[in-house]
Amino acid sequence: MSEEVNEKEKRITDYIKSMVAIEENMEPFKEQKRALKGNYVENGWLSKEEISLAVKAYRMVKGDVDIEQLMDFYDHVVKTV
Repeated sequence: MSEEVNEKEKRITDYIKSMVAIEENMEPFKEQKRALKGNYVENGWLSKEEISLAVKAYRMVKGDVDIEQLMDFYDHVVKTV
């Protein structure tokens, strides 16, 4: 039993170390993404809201969201609220 616990703790430690390494490697890309957004807003090409909506639309397409079902839910929420 103790060996199983040690193995589990080792796996947890390995997972955390790997996750931290990935997050550290992703940080420059996150900064680049923030700079891109800031550049578009600063130049007046898009507003923050337009960027947000474009990203949401992209993620919906990427996630293969059923737009008709989404609109049905949206209509229901609008009537409820």
